[in-house]
Amino acid sequence: MQSVPLSNEDDRLHRMLLAYVRQEFEAPVSAILGYAEIMIEDAQQQGHHSYLSDLRRLSQSAVKLKELVLGLLDPALVDRDFVDFRRHLRHDLRTPISSIKGLGEMLLEDAQAQGNAAQVRDLEKLLETTARLLAQIDALVDFGGTSLPATADRPGTVSTVLKPVPALSSSLASHQATPSRILIVDDTEAIRELLARRLGREGHHVVEVANGRAALDRVALEIFDLILLDMMMPDLNGYEVLARLKADARFRHIPVIVISALDEIDSVVRCIEAGAEDYLSKPFDPVLLRARIGASLEKVRLRESEQAAIAELRAEKEKTETLLLNILPKSIIPRMHRGETPIADRFNDVTILFSDIVGFTSMSMRRSPSDVVALLNAIFSAIDRLALEYGIEKIKTIGDAYMAVAGLPEPRDDHPQAIARLALAMRKAVSEVSQAYGEDLKIRIGFHSGHVVAGVIGMHKFAYDVWGDTVNTASAMESRGIPNEIQVSHASFTRLSDNFVFERRGTIEIKGHQQMETYLLRGER
Repeated sequence: MQSVPLSNEDDRLHRMLLAYVRQEFEAPVSAILGYAEIMIEDAQQQGHHSYLSDLRRLSQSAVKLKELVLGLLDPALVDRDFVDFRRHLRHDLRTPISSIKGLGEMLLEDAQAQGNAAQVRDLEKLLETTARLLAQIDALVDFGGTSLPATADRPGTVSTVLKPVPALSSSLASHQATPSRILIVDDTEAIRELLARRLGREGHHVVEVANGRAALDRVALEIFDLILLDMMMPDLNGYEVLARLKADARFRHIPVIVISALDEIDSVVRCIEAGAEDYLSKPFDPVLLRARIGASLEKVRLRESEQAAIAELRAEKEKTETLLLNILPKSIIPRMHRGETPIADRFNDVTILFSDIVGFTSMSMRRSPSDVVALLNAIFSAIDRLALEYGIEKIKTIGDAYMAVAGLPEPRDDHPQAIARLALAMRKAVSEVSQAYGEDLKIRIGFHSGHVVAGVIGMHKFAYDVWGDTVNTASAMESRGIPNEIQVSHASFTRLSDNFVFERRGTIEIKGHQQMETYLLRGER
């Protein structure tokens, strides 16, 4: 009877269903070959050379069986008369399967006689898998319709795999591997076990699950370095599992290697677009799989190293920024990063403060160096905290002298008031700190308001400094002042007299100004 021509869509579905059947057959065939290879390795390691000849024959039969399955079930080569195809399939496959079954039973008898429990266990699994493969072939041949078995289109397998993968968020976008935690997701127990045993031999910690939902549940509970994901599974197929993993910020970083019998280019592309790290077609070559796993895990380690390096650089940058903030005003640092040079600005209205600790030099002569440094550090640390509290820029310390300015680099209208409050707090702080160290030190303070030029100087040990007549006058207010008093110029006094209490001191001679009216700050009204 002449077969009815199929439409393009029906033909594509048949090819996809055939790929599913190939996977269903290939899984036990790969398991049979895998058991044979493992038994050969065990026999070589344990010195059981009497088994090697038969084990190698068994392995060769498994290789031939795999080649037959791949050739007979190639969708591109199968005739569209599926009923006739199934009859020939049974005939062509039963001969090598019978050979495997006979060799396996003979080896099982020998292993039982010699008490080789490990080989008995592997041979029993091999024969069980062989029997299951024969049952699958018989079921396919005995199925009565003109299409492939209905089990090939159960929910979560071929029909859902054919559906387009929903668009993900735009924010997703041959040496032994270092031991890692690997999750194997496959609905075929034999494939899971063989993968687990091989990966376990290489030192990996392996977890096996039989379906997509179990995989998602396990990933939510444990940390994995890699996922080996079967594509065609019941319930949730591999595409759906992959999409959910990559849509979740907690799991999208885990590399996923897809292993599937669907080797069409569109399936490969969709997996890669959905976020898979790699794609292997079943049956997979163990050496190639090992290399792909090693490459994926190496990428993980490189990403981790990169993240660690970025974190280290970020920490170093933060340290550098902190150090720069101890030297430069905060608003100057971005300008330096941008390569601006020279950095220089004119400020028309600021207030400059100078202070000096009276008697500090004589005190330093009678106390140990560590005591001197500790006391000076305590005093200046207290002043630094006050300057930060009042929003005043520390310029520098020279010996026991302290210089600060309000109104730059960020202009502010209340700069005289801020400096006045700082000066009053400084006087109190120096008294308290020095008494705590058993001393009775006093501080001399002076300040003046006017215009200045400010900028960064130096190449190796750069510094932010201010220049101009206002600086010189402020320095004179301090140096010509009285211990434990705060001397203020007339320019600052006129800005503060409404809110602060002053006592007129009189006129003093200032270089470049001849006589200048000065005032002593007593407190805030």
